[in-house]
Amino acid sequence: MTYFYHCFRPTALAALRQFPARILPNIQIEFAPSLANLDPMMRWLMLLLLVTFAPSAQAAGARVYKVLPQFLDANGRASLTPSLYDRDAYQAILRRNPEKRTALRFDVQWNAPVTRTNEWKLRVELRGVPEGKQPRQAVLELPLAPHHGFSRWDSVVLKGDEYKAFGDVTAWRTTLWDGNQLLDEQKSFLW
Repeated sequence: MTYFYHCFRPTALAALRQFPARILPNIQIEFAPSLANLDPMMRWLMLLLLVTFAPSAQAAGARVYKVLPQFLDANGRASLTPSLYDRDAYQAILRRNPEKRTALRFDVQWNAPVTRTNEWKLRVELRGVPEGKQPRQAVLELPLAPHHGFSRWDSVVLKGDEYKAFGDVTAWRTTLWDGNQLLDEQKSFLW
């Protein structure tokens, strides 16, 4: 506390003012202008840019961001702990031991702008190991509730007797629909 008082007492400040200009140069601080000081035309331009680009940033279009196919065990778990490392390790165990698998879940991250119909659905098409000349095929659909703002996650599950009868999945395609209009898709490498 004493140091602070000695540094900023009136005599110390007076000594700083008397410092030569070459040692303590004249420093000027400029502040950014406020909106009130801007030219009215510039304010209108900023408002126009904000109104034009702000809605397009949120509703840029329908997207399927990510699809995570995961095996589920007899208890319906894809992982034993919340850790991503443990999830990947447990998925490797389930891949090597088909007798421990009871279902296949597709976790899908998606987003879509509000439309007139709002009849959104998520469709997952699967192809399996060929039986004869044609590969096995299955289609799973999930109706989606409209929402605003950020993306969300939904899950589509192939389970029970359907999963056992289908066998191993070799390729998949996930699509996002609004009524009969295809909005976006994401597919596996082998589709």
